[in-house]
Amino acid sequence: MAELDLIQFEGPIHVIDSMESFQQEIRNMAREPILGIDTETRPSFKKGTLYPTSLIQLSTLEQAWILRVNRIGYPREMLELLSRENPLKVGVSLHDDLRRLRSDFQFEPQGFLDLQQYVEAFRIEEKGLKKLSAIVLGRRISKSQQVSNWDADLLTEAQLRYAATDAWICLKIYYKLRESIR
Repeated sequence: MAELDLIQFEGPIHVIDSMESFQQEIRNMAREPILGIDTETRPSFKKGTLYPTSLIQLSTLEQAWILRVNRIGYPREMLELLSRENPLKVGVSLHDDLRRLRSDFQFEPQGFLDLQQYVEAFRIEEKGLKKLSAIVLGRRISKSQQVSNWDADLLTEAQLRYAATDAWICLKIYYKLRESIR
């Protein structure tokens, strides 16, 4: 895997850290038929200490949105998007992300597709995002920012690219697998 070329999201990233920026972007997110999704949470290095979700990342193939829910909370329109069948929201290990999101704010998740289950139909046994990227796309993703502070006042460009890539790569994998059955 180390010999594979790195891939990361290179498109525009919309950082949503105010209700004003959320209101400007929610219609763009909601009109998409399929979105990649992921979350980030401040890492805990003490057993038993858990932090609430810091970010929800949504992505198309062309653009990404980083919602700083640690700053803006969970606007009603975001909970509605997460509770509808459409758009389809594609991610990895969604059970964990959704459990954490539901502990932050009550909603009924609908319209989610977990790649860990989807890849079983393709006889892919690996479940991690890094390995799925290597197997399906022949490219590797960096996980160097995984344990960075997602609650920092300012997120670095490296953090934003990492967060956007995690949502975007889910979509890339999904489309590649979907194309293979046509």
